[in-house]
Amino acid sequence: MEEISEHRIDKWETLMFTYESALKEIATKIDILNNEFIKIHNYNPIEHVTSRIKSSESIVKKLKRHGLEVNMDNMQNCLSDIAGIRIVCSFTSDIYRIADRISSQSDIQVLTVKNYIANPNGYKSYHMVVSVPVYLSTGPVNVKVEIQIRTIAMDFWASLEHKIRYKFEGKAPQHINEELKACSDIVNMLDAKMLSL
Repeated sequence: MEEISEHRIDKWETLMFTYESALKEIATKIDILNNEFIKIHNYNPIEHVTSRIKSSESIVKKLKRHGLEVNMDNMQNCLSDIAGIRIVCSFTSDIYRIADRISSQSDIQVLTVKNYIANPNGYKSYHMVVSVPVYLSTGPVNVKVEIQIRTIAMDFWASLEHKIRYKFEGKAPQHINEELKACSDIVNMLDAKMLSL
């Protein structure tokens, strides 16, 4: 029994190591893109980049919420946001430019795209789930990473909206939902105005 639990711990640590390594791979690619824009094109489209690995508690909650058995196979096969990276840009046009540069890299495979900018519901962002190879001593392992790309204004709204909804435990009153939607419309106008300038 002790050997099984040690084996699971080793497997878990190896798996989480691959997600951490995949984040490093993507972060390096984004850093190179940003430096190219600055040094060659004299333009800086990326304001900042953040990354995170989902906690084990969040992974378990999400699997249960989807009615899935909590195991490492379901975690790898059914969840695409264990490793996540967020790129915050200056303008909406930068979002598509960066998404295009990422997806055109030969060792990145785009698995899914969700364009919440073209189809907004208050929240606006561009999501890509990509597969990136992580080269281990035993050979390459393809690992999923979710990339979110948004403007400063979109990021501001999403961050505060999340805190407000958390305060109401996901059950915000209708007037709060209406106010959040109104704020989202203002953010959209601000993004459009700044782009036109």
